[in-house]
Amino acid sequence: MRVGLARCDRDAILATPIATLERATAVAQVIQVAAELDVLEIYVGLPLGMRGNLGSAAELAQDFARELAVSLRATPIRLVDERLSTVTAERGLKAAGRSGRTSRPVVDQAAAVVILEHALALERAQGVAPGTLVVEVP
Repeated sequence: MRVGLARCDRDAILATPIATLERATAVAQVIQVAAELDVLEIYVGLPLGMRGNLGSAAELAQDFARELAVSLRATPIRLVDERLSTVTAERGLKAAGRSGRTSRPVVDQAAAVVILEHALALERAQGVAPGTLVVEVP
């Protein structure tokens, strides 16, 4: 399993890709990037099924978010619905002349950008942070 990582500017307008991380080291790498960038909040994509059901991928995302919450106690971690983010990312890459199948790490980064852009748009529209706040479990 890989984790796409994206960031936005301080005005929460522009999302850009950072990296594709291997799950085994992703928590440590996100902690490092969060410290370097002095992040205010982290969004973790929650891959729900089309009917909103939780599958094994969603459970893995929840576990990842909980690990981050334990490590980054002062930083809010939010799970946000990411249905169709990979499809949207692949379409965008294809439109740009890039094949998603041969560029899977790039797709993961592009999907992270889609998830972050969606979360930022929701926050601007609703005036509150979207998704579900992950609370660390002692």
